[in-house]
Amino acid sequence: MVLIVYLLLSVLMVAVHKISADFYEDSFDLIALHSSFEDYAIAYALNLTLKASFRRRRKDLDISTHTTVPIFEWKDDINDRYWTFFPNNCLKEDQTARTDLFSNEPGYSNFTMVPEHKDVDYFLKLEQDEFNDTDELLKSLLAVPQIIAAYKIDINKLKSKNNLIF
Repeated sequence: MVLIVYLLLSVLMVAVHKISADFYEDSFDLIALHSSFEDYAIAYALNLTLKASFRRRRKDLDISTHTTVPIFEWKDDINDRYWTFFPNNCLKEDQTARTDLFSNEPGYSNFTMVPEHKDVDYFLKLEQDEFNDTDELLKSLLAVPQIIAAYKIDINKLKSKNNLIF
């Protein structure tokens, strides 16, 4: 009986470890892109200009049960970089009950990946320890006719950077 009580107490006294927010290091750069073209057209233009191989993931990023974001990715094995390209704004299906003429049709609202930059159309995320060619990359991006503007975002000032961990 004493042995059983001792075993139960030892199981209940298991230490709980929490992962702190400092455990994840921000080792990526984020570039904002403005364009009126569709995501697949921008990915195609990036492939031509950057000599990249962006491909759409088979499965979109699930933010919630009714919100998904298309992700284009490219693993650059030569330079040991992982690139992702994704839209900032997407539609999510509303689940609220409607009582109007279109009650059988689903409603949609806008979801923003980085709410601090609602006006940005797309983001290009580069995962690498240190990326020093940002100026050259921005020049290459601005040479793409489909891209209106491109600039680097300071990820240390983002409140929603957890949305970018995928």
